Amino acid sequence: MIGKPLLQSMMGDRIWKLMKTDPEEFKRETRAYFALTYPGCTVVRVKYPIVYLRDDRKQV
Repeated sequence: MIGKPLLQSMMGDRIWKLMKTDPEEFKRETRAYFALTYPGCTVVRVKYPIVYLRDDRKQV
């Protein structure tokens, strides 16, 4: 069975700048940002400038 395709989104430069200066803070900020903007989705991969998200909400 093939899973659902990943969502693609972007985020602001403030968070991207953390990727080189503080990678752990970058991860925390990225997860927090998408927890607010896409509740029920999980960050799967980041590759500037795209963030790939998996929709974990239960389908009815």
